[in-house]
Order: sequence, then C-alpha cells, then structure tokens
Amino acid sequence: METLHPRIRLVWIARALLGAAVLGFVLLAVDSWLRSLPMVGLFAVVSIAAVLGVVHAIVLYARWAFELQTDALYLERGVITFVETAVPYVRVQHVDTQFGPIERALGLSSVVVYTAGSRNADVRIPGLTPDRARELQDTLRELAVESEAADAV
Repeated sequence: METLHPRIRLVWIARALLGAAVLGFVLLAVDSWLRSLPMVGLFAVVSIAAVLGVVHAIVLYARWAFELQTDALYLERGVITFVETAVPYVRVQHVDTQFGPIERALGLSSVVVYTAGSRNADVRIPGLTPDRARELQDTLRELAVESEAADAV
C-alpha cells in the first residue's frame, strides 16, 4: 500500500483551523446579536473545534492509502467511518491531475479518477507530488486501456 505525502497533513490541518476560525466568527456574530454568550464559552468551543480538526487530519493521514492491484485501484481511508474502495480499471473513463493553489504552494497535487456510473463517479487521491501524480495518471490510463481491450475480446 502506498501512502500520501506527509505535507497533505498541512493542507488538512489548515482547513481544520480555517473551519474553526469561521465557527468563531459565526459565534461572535451570534453573540453580538444575542449578547448573552460568555467569551470563555466561545473560546472553548472554537478551541475544541480546532483541536478535533487537527486530530482528525493526523488520523486521516495515518489511515489513507492506495494500491494499484492487478485489476483495480484499491483505496483505504477514513477516521470515524473507514471506507475501502476498489475501482476496476475497466470502469475508468478518464484521469485528471489537479493542482489547487494551496497544494501548488506545498508542492502537491491530486489525481482524480472518473468512473462509469452515477454513484460516486469519481475518486480523488490527494497529497501526491506532481511527478508521482503524473506517473500515476499515466499508469491508470494505460491500465484502463489494457483492461478495455481485454474486456472487449
């Protein structure tokens, strides 16, 4: 099983802290409207949200892995709910490499595998170096073409 690049934790931690900050601003807005929420309580709620978010990001990183098996891309991930996904190569429609602004700043990218079907029609593998993402994209594309040819025979 292959794991993600360790810098993806920074992206997830930053998202968690940003979420906690947004929660803090919302609570401050509610407090200015109601004028009855204690500041210690607001600080405690925001702090708990931040800590839980950071812990979630660290645990998620430890449990996120993927593997190219003989007939499918296999993924394992999750914190509270653990999800195992197998994407048969024959179901792969196309594969993209994405570079968001935060990922680009950290030297990371993601691979998105689009599959046939309507439920969960795409699978995202975050936290890859750009070189690994391109390599994985090319490999998945080749495996999809090979499996399509083998399936048609």
